[in-house]
Amino acid sequence: MNAVESLVQYGYLLLFGFVLAEQAGLPVPAVPVLLGVGALTGAGRMSMTLAFAAALAASLPPDVVWYELGRRRGGRVLRVLCRISLEPDSCVRRTENLFMRRGRGALLVAKFFPGLSTVAPPLAGMVGIARWQFLLLDIAAAILWAGTWMTLGYVFSDALELVASRAGRLGNSLVVVVGAALAGYVGLKFVQRQRFLRSLRIARIAPEELKRRLDIGDETFAIVDTRSALDVNAEPHAIPGALWIPAEDISRRQDELPRGRELILYCS
Repeated sequence: MNAVESLVQYGYLLLFGFVLAEQAGLPVPAVPVLLGVGALTGAGRMSMTLAFAAALAASLPPDVVWYELGRRRGGRVLRVLCRISLEPDSCVRRTENLFMRRGRGALLVAKFFPGLSTVAPPLAGMVGIARWQFLLLDIAAAILWAGTWMTLGYVFSDALELVASRAGRLGNSLVVVVGAALAGYVGLKFVQRQRFLRSLRIARIAPEELKRRLDIGDETFAIVDTRSALDVNAEPHAIPGALWIPAEDISRRQDELPRGRELILYCS
């Protein structure tokens, strides 16, 4: 059974499963399925209405769960996401910056960026967006996201079906190549993250040592709080005497950094 036949027979179920997995935070791309479903609706072999219903039914539950966790647990939810994400720090930081620039409107575009779609709902809960507003924005975002990709599939249905039929001729060899490429990408990101964490461990200072130096009035160092405005609002506690400069502003505000002193940065 080739890819087209599989989509025709199990299309709505596959669409539901892939969208649900991606919105839950798993590294499972739903866009190829959305494109394929859109192409099949263009050929009259699937219903666009039922496809929208399946995408919405799969997208909303994980988003609502993440929103409630962010609303109730705050920064602890982001720490969990940092542990399971392949690019945790940059992913969370990009989403926070998007919220700062676009406010509630960030929810409308976050689904178009891999990783950000998982981080956006808990951040919406952290910043206090009302439930009814979140639900309306999330539904609109799901319609915009799914509708965009399915419409592209609909418009280019002939080309996509040709690609799928040629891919079907490759059979198991194509599955092996795609699987190897995905495994290689995940492995590369994992190695990069481990190297980054190892470098942080080498350069870090233990909390007990920092407290000891603060207690004795050591003036040979300065502390820089690099948290974003959203993180500070969610957890307003800070180390006494710390200079607050968000990480993305350090290069612009480097003149404010003390000269001739050891700098200790923290972000959580």
